[in-house]
Amino acid sequence: MLRIRRKMLPISDKVKLLDMLREGKSYAAVARHYGINESSVRYIKKEEKNLRTTAAVNFNTNAKRVVTVPSAADKVPSAFNASKGWFEKFKKRFGLKNVCLHGEMASADTAEAEAFVNNKFKAIIEEGGYKPEQVFNMDETALFWKRMPSRTFIMQEEAKAPGFKVHKDRLTLAMCGNAAGFMIKPGLIYRSKNPRALKNKNKDDLPVYWMYNAKAWMTKALNLDWFKNCFIPEVKCYLRGKGLDFKVLLLLDNAGGHGNDLAYDGVQIEFLPPNTTSLIQPMDQGVIHAFKALYTRNTLQHLVDAMDSDQDFSLKDYWRGYTIASCLQNIQRAIQEMKTETLKACWKKLWPEVHHSAVETAVNLAKQIGGDGFNDMSPDDINALIDGDAQPLTDAELAEMSKPQSDDETEEGEEDTRDEEEGLTLVANCKKKKSFLFRGFHLSQVIFGT
Repeated sequence: MLRIRRKMLPISDKVKLLDMLREGKSYAAVARHYGINESSVRYIKKEEKNLRTTAAVNFNTNAKRVVTVPSAADKVPSAFNASKGWFEKFKKRFGLKNVCLHGEMASADTAEAEAFVNNKFKAIIEEGGYKPEQVFNMDETALFWKRMPSRTFIMQEEAKAPGFKVHKDRLTLAMCGNAAGFMIKPGLIYRSKNPRALKNKNKDDLPVYWMYNAKAWMTKALNLDWFKNCFIPEVKCYLRGKGLDFKVLLLLDNAGGHGNDLAYDGVQIEFLPPNTTSLIQPMDQGVIHAFKALYTRNTLQHLVDAMDSDQDFSLKDYWRGYTIASCLQNIQRAIQEMKTETLKACWKKLWPEVHHSAVETAVNLAKQIGGDGFNDMSPDDINALIDGDAQPLTDAELAEMSKPQSDDETEEGEEDTRDEEEGLTLVANCKKKKSFLFRGFHLSQVIFGT
């Protein structure tokens, strides 16, 4: 009888394996990486606390220690100075990494987050009988809509020019979506009521709900405005289209701009516990990051197109013509390009039951398809696929996606939809879509040259 020799991993590799799991890798992916069974990975994960303690002890045992007897003069504290090269080699030698926690993550309350997910939130869902389509979350984010990466070569060259001014124009976006992967029209807070690029234009036709104040940030008054005039109409339209009752749960964090005077028949408002946003709030689990990655890609696409079409290209002139109307077009496209799978995956920590149900359905569908790679598909395989969609785009991916698509690259049967663009409107808008005209031209012609 042939005996199969089990592969034994040293403690150092087991710690690296655990780090991969912390980074979001699936059990199946980690098992393939180390050539071991998935059950072995799960056992190592179960023993994580003991393994990390043992690894720490071994580190201290193997470390070189030099003991000196201090003299009276040496007892005076003195600062330790090391060159950057020495410090980098020291970190590499002992596998040390610097993790800077700031903002909400630094003060995150893990225990409170777990209690909310396992107790209060679960009770709210069961008592209210809410479906994923009826549960929404809103969070705000700042968007420096006219900023370029500071390390870009062309940016550095332009910065040397006389009169160059770094663009710090900021706006606030209120991003809101549900557990079924649907995003409503974003709320946008700008510092001006009627910017020149949108003068005399109907704000109802924009792909955002337009709001303004001098500092371009959320206030209780604007939050109430968004709730009554954007959230309620958009959600009513969406649920009516799904054939569902207007019974809604809206989750908010405890930010100062979120007032406690929000009320509407059929809407239940619940505030997340303090210091848990970075742990369980869906919009903060990847939705906003994915949106900003897509917005940046679209901005760079415009820049590439402008450079290709103008031999005398000037970044200063380009940014002078890049208005808030251009920004809105990029916001619209970024929202439309966000994947439903990415949006759903961001609810995994707050509502794991919905995520697991969707995964099980996907596995059953794979088995119905049958054949190699489908019959033996596991939940870990589906999770790996979803996690891949939820990961932020890399610089290489952004560069690849920014390349203009040639006619030869259009797949057979795929229609060119450029002529069907309706300007600054969203398909999800219940109102009749209208063409957004800009100085006598269709906005897509002005910005994209289509």
